Amino acid sequence: MRFAKNRNSKQFRGSSLKRSRRTGLGRVLALILAVVFLVIGLYLGLLLLAPTQTKLPVKSGIDLSTTDDSNDMRDRIQIEKINLEVPFYTGGAEALEKGAWHRFPDRGNPVKGGNFILSAHRFKIAGDPVLTKVRSPFYNLDKLVVGDTIRVFFNEEWYTYKVTKIYDVAPDAVEIEDATSDSKLTLYSCTLSGSADGRIVVEAKKD
Repeated sequence: MRFAKNRNSKQFRGSSLKRSRRTGLGRVLALILAVVFLVIGLYLGLLLLAPTQTKLPVKSGIDLSTTDDSNDMRDRIQIEKINLEVPFYTGGAEALEKGAWHRFPDRGNPVKGGNFILSAHRFKIAGDPVLTKVRSPFYNLDKLVVGDTIRVFFNEEWYTYKVTKIYDVAPDAVEIEDATSDSKLTLYSCTLSGSADGRIVVEAKKD
């Protein structure tokens, strides 16, 4: 009888030890998962906040410092207020991956006048904060106000514009790209809610 009791006692202690080990292992795994999710959350937060930063820790081909570079002959737009300098290109939608897209170049440019239209991504998340900032050149477009200065380098000459109008339109408001007899610069991008929500538009006149 005593032998049976001892055996039962050993079995009980063994099962308790196993349960304790499983509980301990579960707590460790839960802690590891919590730390992993915390790190992921913090990193996603950094990605989401990256475009709000006015300066990048490194130079890039899209978002540079506003210091003039005499060796840089790319056509580009410069907005010192939001520390933005982004090159623009004609062609198709692939231009958006390199900077801003000069839409319908036959409708306008700084030399001939007309409706000079530039479009760029507002927010495009990437694998790291710097690249996210680079791929979201027009993120801070809503920080501009009437009277702000925009500079454009086109065909190796600088042109200065002053913001005259800022407004939102529906996503299908194609009239913002209409040809015009008056000379103006039109910048536009999606709202932060996405392309289906609408667009923010900034108009400027040559100073």
